[in-house]
Amino acid sequence: MASGITLGIIGVGNLGGALAEGVLAAGAVERVIAADASAARLEELTAALGDRFSNGSVDAVAAAADLVVVAVKPYNVATVVTQLGASLKADTPLVSVAAGVAIDDIESELDTDRPIIRAMPNLAMVVGESATALCANALVSEEQMAMAESIFAAVGTVVKVAEPQMHAVTALSGSGPAYVCLLIEALAAGGVNRGLQPAIAQALAAQTLLGASKLILDKGLHPAVLKDQVTTPAGTTIAGLHQLELHGVRGALMDAVEAAAQRSEELAG
Repeated sequence: MASGITLGIIGVGNLGGALAEGVLAAGAVERVIAADASAARLEELTAALGDRFSNGSVDAVAAAADLVVVAVKPYNVATVVTQLGASLKADTPLVSVAAGVAIDDIESELDTDRPIIRAMPNLAMVVGESATALCANALVSEEQMAMAESIFAAVGTVVKVAEPQMHAVTALSGSGPAYVCLLIEALAAGGVNRGLQPAIAQALAAQTLLGASKLILDKGLHPAVLKDQVTTPAGTTIAGLHQLELHGVRGALMDAVEAAAQRSEELAG
């Protein structure tokens, strides 16, 4: 059921578009008004999302929205925030989903103090399964934070963290869908190598990761417990796990998160 909130989104590429589609599907907002440099992209979303999605200028989005999400590339955030500053209502929270762009950086582009929230969701918003972390400056009220939480909770799980932890969040859950897709590709390729049809192998691989994740989340299991439940002495699973350990898969994934976190810090300057 729609909440009466008008959500503004500046930039409706992959992430902004996923947010628009996800919150409208969940009924978390009354409508979405968006601005984007690509008229074709706006037309595509208008056709797909119907009457509850509309588009306008950056100024129009700022004037109409109860909360504005900036979902442009990090190097475009300063330009967009500066433009928004002239039209944004004083009590409208500004939410940035740009990796590596600190709250201080956003505040420096504004001519007055404003409530600012950083969010790090991922593309799974479009199917209601994002993992999103939020942090905010001191000017964000409890009501404003609750509104932001309600929007992102409608498209997945929400946690609140201290801003310095956003680099780790970006590396883990922000970039994480790409790591998981690589795992699914590799598992499916292994199935194809042993004679499965590609479509069947992909479906089995994706469902296996989904099922394992759901067991961990719904049952509160530690991954090691589930792993041990699947593994029998001298069985097939331990033979496969032995190869994963020999090839350093665990360490490679840890290194991937570390490298992505370091890159997030570099982007932050």
